[in-house]
Amino acid sequence: MKKTILLSAIFLGSFTFAQTVGGDRDAHGCIGSAGYTYSQIKKDCVRVFEQKIKLTEVAPKGSSTSMAAVIFSKDMKKAEVFVPDTDGESLILSRQGKGKVWKKDDYALVPFKKNGYQLKKDNVVIYQ
Repeated sequence: MKKTILLSAIFLGSFTFAQTVGGDRDAHGCIGSAGYTYSQIKKDCVRVFEQKIKLTEVAPKGSSTSMAAVIFSKDMKKAEVFVPDTDGESLILSRQGKGKVWKKDDYALVPFKKNGYQLKKDNVVIYQ
């Protein structure tokens, strides 16, 4: 009888745990604990660390360096930038005309070297 109660408790405990794993879906259905966040440009869940364009913090605060990622719209008129200090929200920068600079408020994304980019805030490079 004790074995039956113990096995039942273990089974129910594991079932309860299984329901909570991955239970951290956001409003778009993205699972944060699996590294997913919502991309406004792709209209889908993405893993920021898997994106092709990654930028490294120029002047890290402390002993660790943070990373930013960039996703462009198909027509290259918008750039979505995932920066750690924006409280989980991505920045949508827009390109004006045929220029090669994407801007929003104090932020600007500009081409750097051959295939790179720099993210500036208040005209100071913060990621490249």
